[in-house]
Amino acid sequence: MTALDLSSPVAVVGTGTMGQGIAQVALVAGHPVRLHDAVPGRAAEAAAAIGARLDRLVEKDRLTGAERDAARARLKPAESIADLADCALVVEAVLERLDVKQQLFRELEDVVADDCLLATNTSSLSVSAIGGALRNPGRFVGLHFFNPAPLLPLVEVVSGFGTDVTSATRAYETARAWGKTPVACADTPGFIVNRIARPFYAEAFAVYESQGADPATIDAVLRESGGFKMGAFELTDLIGQDVNESVTHSVWQSFFQDVRFTPSLAQRRLVESGRLGRKSGQGWYDYRDGADRPEPHTAEPAQPPAYVVAEGGLGPAADLLPMIREAGIEVRDEDEDNGTRLVLPSGGQLVLADGQTSVEFRDVVYFDLALDYRKATRVALSASQDTSPRTLAEATGLFQALGKKVSVIGDVPGMIVARAVARIVDLAYDAVAKGVATEEDIDTAMRLGVNYPLGPFEWSRRLGRGWAYALLDDLHLRDPSGRYAPSLALYRHAYATDKGEGSTS
Repeated sequence: MTALDLSSPVAVVGTGTMGQGIAQVALVAGHPVRLHDAVPGRAAEAAAAIGARLDRLVEKDRLTGAERDAARARLKPAESIADLADCALVVEAVLERLDVKQQLFRELEDVVADDCLLATNTSSLSVSAIGGALRNPGRFVGLHFFNPAPLLPLVEVVSGFGTDVTSATRAYETARAWGKTPVACADTPGFIVNRIARPFYAEAFAVYESQGADPATIDAVLRESGGFKMGAFELTDLIGQDVNESVTHSVWQSFFQDVRFTPSLAQRRLVESGRLGRKSGQGWYDYRDGADRPEPHTAEPAQPPAYVVAEGGLGPAADLLPMIREAGIEVRDEDEDNGTRLVLPSGGQLVLADGQTSVEFRDVVYFDLALDYRKATRVALSASQDTSPRTLAEATGLFQALGKKVSVIGDVPGMIVARAVARIVDLAYDAVAKGVATEEDIDTAMRLGVNYPLGPFEWSRRLGRGWAYALLDDLHLRDPSGRYAPSLALYRHAYATDKGEGSTS
């Protein structure tokens, strides 16, 4: 099954920001495009707005004048649904209400040809439920673009319960012909991106709610240690707290209030107070004129230790050992096969975050996971009230000697980056095991859809078999609510041999 021929007209129903963006994508790809909106005059306004954006593309040398003129000639407002009768594909981008979408597609089914592909851009509703209202749900598919559609490459191609393979394949190939990167996905709450991304926000909010650290510090650690482009607090301020919380709530409800997707009470209060982020002037941060942006907690300079004793190779933090030597600090090796700790001159220990707490051990400082310890500019440390000041100072000085800023947070099991990454990895393995998508498509979706530095399976391979499972298992022992219980799929991965069952990643 091939992509739609460029001579085939494409319709977009709903002319808001997303509808206009999808229409522009199809138009620039070469299709005749029909625009329809239930509000009289809106389609014509949207066509004018798209024309203005085409002008800007010409100014930026991304489109020639001739290409712009040809595209404008192919773009037509449609005053009624009946005007879409000759279209080969209709993409809906209207209000996120099931009844509204179902009624629209019933009307479309009475107008378009039997072989016309019908698609919804829904981000939160069930594709199966929308398609269930049709006489022929086999031709119905989800085409979930990301905003802004002309710029972001990812499209989730979602097969509902009744979607024919031929329809999904044609939608997939058409999205690819439009210059997008499609990924195939089963109809599950949140699809790929909005399902697997939940822990990035949830764990940041949980650290804040437990008074482990303030938003500015958590965001700085996620960016400067975890390698994420934005922290969870600043990103949700950009998205809109109401929008982000609504998606989280929808996924949680759709999974029958699964504790793994429980919304944040702190975010709920933020929305209730009208602090919706950048668009309202206040969210987690204050965006009003003259407001100061809070700085992350950064430790004062401390003296580095003269030496450390390495018990094992430090696992995912193995790069630290040569870095410590390069900084002129002696590394004394102990014969430990699987150790992930450094012993400091004080006798205290510096341990990679593992889901346990400092208060459980005598004189321990935990350090957080980093995407790349050489490139990281900040590292978080976690200590309890029982950690000696000397041990904390030596741990702080050690990382400062490596050129890192240090943020000391509360005694938070799993810290910030480590617990978020472990949960993202867990949801990814669970999604594959349940037939949601392939490992490759999940990695692609998370890199392109939310700009993660690595896909979950790429990260899992770096961290090593069993790392995410062990951390979550430790967290589950300390919080037996089920939120951190590792999935059966992650358990199987952790204990499978390289020649055994399941993924080899």
